[in-house]
Amino acid sequence: MTEYATREDLGKYFDDIKALFRETDRKFKETDRKISSLGDRLGEFAQEMVRPAVVRLFQDRGYDVHVVSPNVSIQRDGEAMEIDLLVTNDNVALVVECKSRLGVEDVREHLVRLEKIKRLMPRLQESRIMGAVAGMVVLEEAARYACHQGLFVLAQSGDAVIIRNDDQFQPREW
Repeated sequence: MTEYATREDLGKYFDDIKALFRETDRKFKETDRKISSLGDRLGEFAQEMVRPAVVRLFQDRGYDVHVVSPNVSIQRDGEAMEIDLLVTNDNVALVVECKSRLGVEDVREHLVRLEKIKRLMPRLQESRIMGAVAGMVVLEEAARYACHQGLFVLAQSGDAVIIRNDDQFQPREW
């Protein structure tokens, strides 16, 4: 004879299993939320690591930029986009995407963003627009792809941020 001898016992058994599944589902959702929040925080950390260095890095490359605008949000004509760091002067704008772990898909998404920038930010119509991607961890294939697409690649090196492109690199302009 089993522990659940009657239909009533069997019904209680199934109710207990359903309750366990609901609790497991709740815990999975809570864990997903925490992981997502951690990913967002790591992205913010990457951005804050890059932000203080970008003016100096690009000035060292000959771009007389002096303004860093973090978290630029643009909404125009039913479209929207966000820029992690917009580094500018009167006629140059560097659009920087920051990730905790930079992959090829992140680079592709940034290229799409760069194609829209002048349309969504008309004040930049007369500016030279260039792109950059940055990451705490930059996958080698992402770095190669970004460089091939004409983007600057910023990465952590020890306790500093560097531009990984060599001095001969010619950035693409949008």
